[in-house]
Amino acid sequence: MGCWYSRIHRQEIVSRCKARKRYVKQLVKARQALAASHSMYLRSLRATGSALVQFSSNETTLHHHHHTPPVHQTPPPPPPMSLSSDTWTSGGTTTASPALPPPPPPPSSSWDFWDPFAQANASRSFTEEEWEAATSASEAAVTATTGVASVAPPPSVVSGMFSKDTGSELAMVVSRNSKELVEIAKEVDEYFLKAADAGSHLSLLLEVSNSNSSAQSKGGKVYNYSCNLTPTTWTWNWNQKMEGIGKLGENNNVGDAGGGVLSSSHSSTIERLYAWEKKLYQEVKNVEAIKIEHEKKVAHLRKLEVKRANYMKTEKTKKEVEKLESQMMVASQAIETTSAEIIKLRESELYPQLLELVKGLMSMWRSMYEIHQVHTHIVQQLKYLNFIPSNEPTSEIHRQSTLQLELEVQQWHLSFCNLVKAQRDYIQSLAGWLRLSLFQFSKNPLLRNSQESKIYSFCEEWHLAEDRIPDKVASEGIKSFLTVIHAIVVQQAEEYKQKKKADAAFKDFEKKAAELRSLESKYSTFSVPETNKDPVAEKKRKVDLLRAKAEEEKNKHEKTVSVTRAITLNNLQMGFAHVFQAMVGFSSVCMQAFKSVYNQAKSIEQEHDVKRILP
Repeated sequence: MGCWYSRIHRQEIVSRCKARKRYVKQLVKARQALAASHSMYLRSLRATGSALVQFSSNETTLHHHHHTPPVHQTPPPPPPMSLSSDTWTSGGTTTASPALPPPPPPPSSSWDFWDPFAQANASRSFTEEEWEAATSASEAAVTATTGVASVAPPPSVVSGMFSKDTGSELAMVVSRNSKELVEIAKEVDEYFLKAADAGSHLSLLLEVSNSNSSAQSKGGKVYNYSCNLTPTTWTWNWNQKMEGIGKLGENNNVGDAGGGVLSSSHSSTIERLYAWEKKLYQEVKNVEAIKIEHEKKVAHLRKLEVKRANYMKTEKTKKEVEKLESQMMVASQAIETTSAEIIKLRESELYPQLLELVKGLMSMWRSMYEIHQVHTHIVQQLKYLNFIPSNEPTSEIHRQSTLQLELEVQQWHLSFCNLVKAQRDYIQSLAGWLRLSLFQFSKNPLLRNSQESKIYSFCEEWHLAEDRIPDKVASEGIKSFLTVIHAIVVQQAEEYKQKKKADAAFKDFEKKAAELRSLESKYSTFSVPETNKDPVAEKKRKVDLLRAKAEEEKNKHEKTVSVTRAITLNNLQMGFAHVFQAMVGFSSVCMQAFKSVYNQAKSIEQEHDVKRILP
């Protein structure tokens, strides 16, 4: 019974070490995926802003001469769909281009969007007075102009303010004067760039620039991404220097002349950790194989002794048993040495790096939270655009810029989902390894080392925080913006289709009109035989019908143009509001979650330091 239990126990240790190795292997890949997805997300922010400016430039061109029509001109007829702040209502004759459904409603959420007073714990530098003045001014401007076609924007608030704890600029860019769509888009783009820059420090920490070469050298999938990192030298807060990626399995912890410790990069740390785990797995398998062989030899020796077998045979078996016992001792010492190296790597390098990662995430999402709040302010100006429907058709260049915007917003949504998944995969692999690796080879597994419990509780809190982050609301917010952009693409396609029909009808009319002119010229010098029908009159009737059809198709095209212009503005007004509200809420939750994890870890460290000082 005891032998059976011993063998089962040994098999469990081997499988446990195998699982440990598997988790660290996943961690290596998860770091690469996290670096790549982080870079792709920052790239998508930049690309979305750029595509938005290009789209808005083309859209503004269509409205450029239509803000204030001259008095002697008759304004264009109203579009078949009248524009309101929230919904579409039927307001004209039915055309060949049916009205598109309204954009989807904003995703449901328990967040209180754009409530500065609810975010007092975010260490904002705004006074309560400043927020109150800004909010009151905006509400007064909107209330005073309800129902008016062209409303005045709210007065400008505060510019060039800085958050004390992050140093990030929070320019409140509400203008005193009415702005063109492209001006608003350029301001949105400016803060998309700021949002991308907010992730630069984390990019350095994740070694984004090394991810392609690292993945390529291992034969993995390589993502084509770029990230314009600022030339900032990142150093660990624990006063250790960064150095290049070390060789796999190489121990780079070498004391320097100043008494400090040189630290490897994060990728190097976990790659060396993987090398040690592979070594540990082989050593555990080896010692278990020796133990099994030892049990067999011991059992054989007992049989020989019971039978009082040949002396030489018995002595030979005894020597074999002693040799195996010596091998077991050496193998066990190797396991202890490898375990000690893993612990050393975990405590001296990995844990401080993890603290910096969480601190970097907290800082990045705090900046994103502040920047997306500014985005929310900027897009509120869309409500005050001096809009008069235009009859200028959508150009081919504008259609292409709309398709490009749709593509970039789609990439934004995809990269956001990948980023959230990569963050969760990373901490899941890390937490899984820690659960299996802690206390396994301790002589007294019931006694938990303070360092071990510190990193364990830290990663468990991080894991729980990631699971609590409601990313679906933000994902749906970006998706709803993608939906309204797609609706513009569909409407532009409908407009283009109607243009083709109008052009074809006009060409048909021109062709038959030319034939009529030729026929009229032919019969002008000859009298028409009384017995026959008048060919000119018959041709004229057909031409009149084609003229009417061409005119009808032209009118339909003009109406689809008006619908396109109206849908574009309405969808931007609604879509932008939804997406930035969702991102403000998500960023706020992320900031608070990582802040809580980091502060709790620092608090535990301080308690540990106090206990160590006290007698």
